[in-house]
Amino acid sequence: MVMHTAETLKQVCDRLGITLYFKSSYDKANRTSLSERGVGMEKGLEILQEVKSTFSLPILTDVHESWQCAPVAEVADVLQIPAFLSRQTDLLVAAAQTGKVVNVKKGQFMAPWDMRGAIAKIEANRPLASSPDSLIASKSIWLTERGSSFGYGNIVVDMTSLVKMREYGYPVVFDATHSVQQPSSQAGVTGGNREMVPHLLRAAVAVGIDGLFLEVHPEPEKAISDAANQVRLSEVEHILRQAQRIESALNS
Repeated sequence: MVMHTAETLKQVCDRLGITLYFKSSYDKANRTSLSERGVGMEKGLEILQEVKSTFSLPILTDVHESWQCAPVAEVADVLQIPAFLSRQTDLLVAAAQTGKVVNVKKGQFMAPWDMRGAIAKIEANRPLASSPDSLIASKSIWLTERGSSFGYGNIVVDMTSLVKMREYGYPVVFDATHSVQQPSSQAGVTGGNREMVPHLLRAAVAVGIDGLFLEVHPEPEKAISDAANQVRLSEVEHILRQAQRIESALNS
């Protein structure tokens, strides 16, 4: 399924002229319940390396502990800091020291300006810190908005967060699928509403972003994790075309 999904996404993005970073997780360490977490780091990295080699795609994946950063960086082009860990100093430092791009997902409990702390920790520890190439340095950190906790069991998106984080000089990504989660709303399982994904995505593109994060699955109902908010693979091209039309209108 991984190879089929990667191939389909590559074909879609090639048709649309969109740069694709393939993301998949070897371990879902922050699951609501003690349930299936994934194939593990060793097997997961083998699969991601196969995707990378077969389709010439850059790879993005999560790291949850500091010791994982170096081995994961041997395969991944972007190390992702999960939202719940976005303030963990040792993890941010270890990810920065690999020299790879670090994508920090803003915690559901954080204000956009709190991300300056994560930025400072990465900037102070990356090998690129002394690089004269400002273009490389300016793209070495990504900031991802994935919504904020609103009471119990709900996530809302403050679109002004996208504007504020862009002021910090790094690319801002909008996670349109985790933003429609409904945490612990289904008897110990995270729920969601995938029907809202296109609406929030269009709004974020209109506000101004540098990238989109989407969870997709050929059959979302059968997904092991986040089944309720994943986008059906067959619908991705239509959603991305809508985003492109909005971006084109803004730039015309």
